[in-house]
Amino acid sequence: MSDQSNFLYPRGRYRGQFKPENLVFNANLQEFASRVMVISNLETGGKLSPEDSYKQIKALWKELKRSKKSLGIGQAGSYFGDAEAS
Repeated sequence: MSDQSNFLYPRGRYRGQFKPENLVFNANLQEFASRVMVISNLETGGKLSPEDSYKQIKALWKELKRSKKSLGIGQAGSYFGDAEAS
């Protein structure tokens, strides 16, 4: 990553249980958080309407949920157990 990208989109270290799917989901979660932050700032600054912001964040959330499901995070036998977050 470039220095500018590191400044705008910092990544935290992953400190959880080391499994490839956990690392991928963590990266997806950090990307989700960064994009929600940008959308929120654009809405606060008047560049996006509240409705457009909501739609974009909802689409990002659905994408994150699909990622979680496809990686098998939260399924029986995984690190997170049987609890399924909605």
